[in-house]
Amino acid sequence: MEAGALALLMFVTTCGVLLLGFPVAFTLAGVSLSFAVLGSLLGVFDLNLLFGAVPSRFVGVMTNEVLVAVPLFVFMGVMLERSRIAEQLLETMGLMFGRLRGGLGMSVIAVGAVLAASTGIVGATVVTMGLLSLPAMLKAGYDPKLATGTICASGTLGQVIPPSIVLVLLGDILQGANTQAQLAKGNFAPDPVSVVDLFAGAFIPGLVLVGLYVTWILFKALIDPKSCPALVDESGRPDDMTRRFFSVLLPPAILIVLVLGSILAGAATPTESAAVGAVGAMALAAGRGQFNLEILRNVMRSTLSISSMVFVILLGASIFSLTFRGFGGDDMVADILKDIPGGAFGAMFAVMALMFLMGFFLDFIEIIFVVVPIVGPILLGMGLDPIWFGVMIAINLQTSFLTPPFGFALFYLRGVAPASVTTMDIYRGIIPFVIIQVIGLAIVACWPGLATWLPKQLFG
Repeated sequence: MEAGALALLMFVTTCGVLLLGFPVAFTLAGVSLSFAVLGSLLGVFDLNLLFGAVPSRFVGVMTNEVLVAVPLFVFMGVMLERSRIAEQLLETMGLMFGRLRGGLGMSVIAVGAVLAASTGIVGATVVTMGLLSLPAMLKAGYDPKLATGTICASGTLGQVIPPSIVLVLLGDILQGANTQAQLAKGNFAPDPVSVVDLFAGAFIPGLVLVGLYVTWILFKALIDPKSCPALVDESGRPDDMTRRFFSVLLPPAILIVLVLGSILAGAATPTESAAVGAVGAMALAAGRGQFNLEILRNVMRSTLSISSMVFVILLGASIFSLTFRGFGGDDMVADILKDIPGGAFGAMFAVMALMFLMGFFLDFIEIIFVVVPIVGPILLGMGLDPIWFGVMIAINLQTSFLTPPFGFALFYLRGVAPASVTTMDIYRGIIPFVIIQVIGLAIVACWPGLATWLPKQLFG
């Protein structure tokens, strides 16, 4: 059997085993090692290549300072979630805009964007928003389809809006892919691609998506007022809205500005800013009387669980990518992409379509660690801008998380939605937002400057 055929069979087998529900990290490492041994027996794979490179890869992961930001950002997001800050944000935003038709829906989008900028974890954000806002929207008379669609869409903004875990992991991988692509072209001093560049590149496209969501809510309020009525508050608007603004809305906003602003201004690295965010989240929780040893213990356990999952998957993906390259799979993929009509655009479209379909079944971490290291150097070698490429991947994965019938965000919301909200309500409600996502993806594809302008202005 040819090495290229084994590489393709290994990729298909890995996807199949993942669909069966086996743990991701052990699947990536186990399937890769099995095929490496099989290839060695068939004389088409050198095991010394794998076992010689794996230790240095693992040491590189453990000593990578950028990846230290992952558990710190996770801690920040989980702390804001467990300390009921998100609940207070939603309540206050609803009181501020609830008198407007569609005001509660716009408040949900705004809070979703804030949570996205503080957690970056899709499942946690969708579940939190579902538990907090769905009952309030249904009680206010919102159409269940519009309510569920708004929650799912706003809950997945954490894929795009920085500081996102997706962007941290993607930036680290794209840096290596870009270096590999430039070295292959004879450029031995390539411009670095950092997580900070990706944060800056994703900022404007993230705001564009938020703007498109709000526009849809306003449009629905205009053509179908019954679907998103104004809130009817028997006590009227509270007299202490000024106090609520300064005590509830302003502190999280200041924290996010400090974290993201320090990164974009170049005053701190993502890891340093993540540490500030983690300490700031504890300070916010303590200031509201929502911080104690039990909450800290639960937050640390969740952080440990999520971070361990990410890093074990990363180590397993390292074995997978080394084995795939050892079979010559990267050369095979390069030949396939170069033969696709349309040049770089056609190859990019094919990769985006593949990632979109894989997003139905696999988590974003699996897709980033499995697919990007393979196709990244090839596409970047065709002249694509790495920052634009990374932002396109993030938006694309967000879209796949929303698309029926397999979108993960839909399953998350289904798990916490009341029985009165049917699965078809969720599916039908998300369709307009999927269309909005495709429009947003097309906008960024047609105007790459939306992703590249801010990094150039900030970093040259």
